[in-house]
Amino acid sequence: MSALPQTTDAAFDTEVLKSETPTIVGFWAHWSGPCELMAPAVGDLSAQFGELVKMLSLNVDENPLTAANYGIESLPTFLLFKHGTVIRKVTGGVPKSTLQELFEDAIAPDS
Repeated sequence: MSALPQTTDAAFDTEVLKSETPTIVGFWAHWSGPCELMAPAVGDLSAQFGELVKMLSLNVDENPLTAANYGIESLPTFLLFKHGTVIRKVTGGVPKSTLQELFEDAIAPDS
């Protein structure tokens, strides 16, 4: 997931919480095998959903504060934010179809 645009502890508020665009943040680390295995699917879906969904990654080793604030205990973890609020969480190595559902939830109208 290191190929995706990165966010940091310092930029998280601006890039994620204040974003007008639904944002998915993938929490990852270089040493996590499941993160590396999921990277191609995440990249494909990020390209497919283009400007409709902002996809960012956050390296938990380099940005421990945000990971701790959201209780990230397993990698990868994907959080979907809309209007600064976590709407959905997906944890672990999951099928591409599960990630696609997360992206589809991002563009679904607010209830």
